[in-house]
Amino acid sequence: MSAYDIGGLHLEEAGEGGPLVLCLHGIGSSSAAFAPQLAALSAHFRVVAWDAPGYARSADPDGPLTMDDYADAAADVIRARGGSAHVLGVSWGGVIALRLAVRHPDLVESLMVCDSTPGSGTDPDKAAGMRARADELARLGPEAFAAARGPRLVSADAPAELVERVTATMAASIRLPGYGYAAEAMAATDLRGELHRVTAPTLVLCGEKDRITGPDSSQALAGGLHRTAYVIVKDAGHLANQEQPERVNAWLLSHLHIATHHRTTHDKD
Repeated sequence: MSAYDIGGLHLEEAGEGGPLVLCLHGIGSSSAAFAPQLAALSAHFRVVAWDAPGYARSADPDGPLTMDDYADAAADVIRARGGSAHVLGVSWGGVIALRLAVRHPDLVESLMVCDSTPGSGTDPDKAAGMRARADELARLGPEAFAAARGPRLVSADAPAELVERVTATMAASIRLPGYGYAAEAMAATDLRGELHRVTAPTLVLCGEKDRITGPDSSQALAGGLHRTAYVIVKDAGHLANQEQPERVNAWLLSHLHIATHHRTTHDKD
């Protein structure tokens, strides 16, 4: 039983027909991060992007959530919207997506994991840094916290308008206790020992100029997964799906068409 009631989740939805695509945002964001994907994918897919529990327009959870709880909450969304889904996760959302694929393989048709990581539990310093974020947010408030972090989420060459949008999205999305629960879940997670259990075909994408998780973390994911393609997105930082949406969308659509065609062909066999 999930520790979170799906009734409290805010979902952005686009597209009338086709397979379901569920989008899971990063730890400092919301469904607003996927505006380029909702626009580009909705011609062929039903696209749903959540505000994670305790974020943006979603309700606060009753108590702390583990990575399993986030994965189970995502599973509830998939069940409510169609039974199975292709899951797109950015950064923290990618960690949730991978745990979802391990816990609920029957619900995950394929994965698209962007600028993600096996979790912050892979390294004591990373875990400590992640756990310190809640106190920093409490001390600074969301606006100052976002102003300090937002610019690093994109490349140094990103246009000012994108930096402003990313920073504003973060400020509008994060609050305690939800952000603190997410940070603790990340600090406690190390996916390296379970990646081999992911059966869904996976596209791993990483911005060439990602300064947050970096290509090494994405390579660790790609190397641990059985059925994977690994792509470096040129001229993109950590939020590659927002900084280079046309390039990322082209890869996502290619992956989705291959994955859905394979499923259709397999069903006929």
